[in-house]
Amino acid sequence: MDDGLLENLRSFYCHQHKFPFHHITKKEHDSRAKRITAYLNTIKRMVDQQFDELKNLEFAEGTDLWKYFELLPQNSPLKISFESMCAEKDASVKVQMQNQLRNAISPGSIDVNIMAKVDNPTYDKNGDPMPDEFSDALSALRGYAQSDLESSIIFSAGYNPRLYSYIEQFEDFYPENNYLRKKIILKVSDYRSAMVQGKILAKKGLWVSDFRIESGLNCGGHTFATDGLLLGPILEEFRLHKKALLAELYDMCNQGLKAKGRKEFTAVPKQKVTAQGGVGNNDEHQFLLSYFELDGVGWGSPFLLVPEATNVDDRTLQLLATANKEDYYLSYASPLGVPFNNFRKSSGEEQRKQRIDKGRPGSPCYKKLLSNNTEFTEKIICTSSRQYQDLKIKQIKAQQISEEEKQQMIDNIEEKDCLCEGLTSSVLLKNKIPVPHNINAVTICPGPNLAYFSGVHSLKEMVSHIYGRINLNNKLDRPNMFINELQLYIDYLQRQISEFGDSISDKQKKYIEKFKSNLQLGINFYKTLLPHFNNIPFNTLQLNSLELLLANTGHLCEEI
Repeated sequence: MDDGLLENLRSFYCHQHKFPFHHITKKEHDSRAKRITAYLNTIKRMVDQQFDELKNLEFAEGTDLWKYFELLPQNSPLKISFESMCAEKDASVKVQMQNQLRNAISPGSIDVNIMAKVDNPTYDKNGDPMPDEFSDALSALRGYAQSDLESSIIFSAGYNPRLYSYIEQFEDFYPENNYLRKKIILKVSDYRSAMVQGKILAKKGLWVSDFRIESGLNCGGHTFATDGLLLGPILEEFRLHKKALLAELYDMCNQGLKAKGRKEFTAVPKQKVTAQGGVGNNDEHQFLLSYFELDGVGWGSPFLLVPEATNVDDRTLQLLATANKEDYYLSYASPLGVPFNNFRKSSGEEQRKQRIDKGRPGSPCYKKLLSNNTEFTEKIICTSSRQYQDLKIKQIKAQQISEEEKQQMIDNIEEKDCLCEGLTSSVLLKNKIPVPHNINAVTICPGPNLAYFSGVHSLKEMVSHIYGRINLNNKLDRPNMFINELQLYIDYLQRQISEFGDSISDKQKKYIEKFKSNLQLGINFYKTLLPHFNNIPFNTLQLNSLELLLANTGHLCEEI
């Protein structure tokens, strides 16, 4: 999203690696796309260089080449070959095996994410709107499409028809001898979403290589509560129907390619189904892979505690490492109006409160990446901006309502925070890069599952935890990931009912009933799943108590 940040980082990396650097100014034509392309090409160059150096290292304990194989899971064919090489006594055979191992390794894919619906228009120097292809999301896609990467673009946070149509213009997304230089990954909330979006793209001759399912609430960043559909039943629907979906999309995609006069797939391309959100240990990881027949399981928030893997500044890292469960909470801090998993102890949250205390709520708005409101202005502005909050609070104070109602509405407005600055400052602080506008407060958005991890860890430690070699979970009593998610959904439903209050409408009643019904279906599904859990602690007492809580939540709604 933030091409200014990418330009700063490209300058930093080029200096660090002694690459030539030419600054791309905002005044250049198509500067956003150019900056993104240049940044991604720099990252690729760094990875290629580092990987060549890695392959040429000595096979000796402590080298990065040795660590590469140490990190692999025990059942990996490469890990098994590595251990055979280590046990080999014949020196010439050992060297031959080492050369085979060097040739077998490969770098990971440099995948790129675009929040599909964050697609603001841009304006020229005269203030006139630019053509659609210069909007934020389309420019970002063009920047990726024109890069040298052979990887995947991930579309998250909703469906954007304009963006999906724009993909058709780029050759790398079409097959050449069954090979795709650039692949499409869709983050989806459920099976229906995957089917609808997959068909839209397939009709254009575009193949979805991975449907990435994320828990609606047990995840980092923005949350999407899926009307009470729980992760388990969603994964079950994919398990039962993914072969049929694959076949239908394959036929549809080939028809789309044929209609365009393009080469068709001659064999069914790989289509992964993966999941993420709230996974906490190897037993859960393996259960998702085996029972639901997934192609991969994602881990995100725990890596915030791994300085080798993520750019978290020292102060925020220590706060996360020593945080309590209550420090992670669901907020309405996002200007997008979507619930947002937040961290109470962040300096960004401190800054937001300080501004309110000083009588100047809201943020100066420099980047405008999340602007989406035209309530008071002709051009879109951000709801976390000082400009918007000042105008909105004046409007609220002028209304003929109780002081209590006014304060509640003002609190809701002032909860909005500047994510553009907050989410980017950590990487700048960690790498000692000057922070623009002296705004160095950090916002960070871990999933609630991070409450069960403490301390600062090495990459080796975190990977070893994921693969079951060690245990990094802290001393908190951690329920199964499905129980955790169910609790989050019931808490969310209770909050919704409370916010609707006495003036609940018929539409809201129907929403609550649907939400509650889906949660009950999820509970019933987990009961049928109990015999399959084997090594995974799945506390039936917790499940039963949550079912009772759900029933009481339904009674609460009826009383209102």
